[in-house]
Amino acid sequence: MPSSSQWLAFLVASILFIQVPGPSLLFTIGRALTVGRREALLSVVGNAIGLMAQVALVAIGLGAVVAASATAYTVVKLLGAAYVVWLGIQAIRHRADARLAMADAAPVRRGHPVRIGFTVGATNPKTIVFFVAFLPQFTDPTGSVGLQTMLLGLVFGVLAMASDGTWALAAGAARTWFARRPQRLDTLSATGGTMMIGLGATMLTVD
Repeated sequence: MPSSSQWLAFLVASILFIQVPGPSLLFTIGRALTVGRREALLSVVGNAIGLMAQVALVAIGLGAVVAASATAYTVVKLLGAAYVVWLGIQAIRHRADARLAMADAAPVRRGHPVRIGFTVGATNPKTIVFFVAFLPQFTDPTGSVGLQTMLLGLVFGVLAMASDGTWALAAGAARTWFARRPQRLDTLSATGGTMMIGLGATMLTVD
């Protein structure tokens, strides 16, 4: 199982990643503004379930990688750390994307909100790549990597659901706040990106 220091680092990193504006956050805010808070909260639950489906697939795959080769596992971790740095750079380069997306009217998607949220969460290819890059950084290769990955993914899903739910409840106030100075969202993205680069660089130096 991950050590206490790994758990602490994982929780800090997860909260940081979750708060960087991305597709999940924009989806949640868009649902709250177009179909109401109740529908948005149900969509958040569905999205979390979709994320857990992805985590299960990633956990099975990483378990197979470790069983096949310890070297391959190390390569996965190094590539993952490099990917985190790349994500940070992209967040800075495209810091205006979230603001521009929020400025557009989000279309109303028909159907049960949990099913809609699940579809969004389970079919997001970027999330799968993120889990493959992120979760192995906090596992102990001498233990069951698949089980550790599943546990870490579950905790990440709970944190994401709590965060998205909070955003859904505060969507109206958040829109008003950002509308007064939309550049605030740009600053949030750039700051998060800078912190992600630092986190990724640290991962590259840790065994």
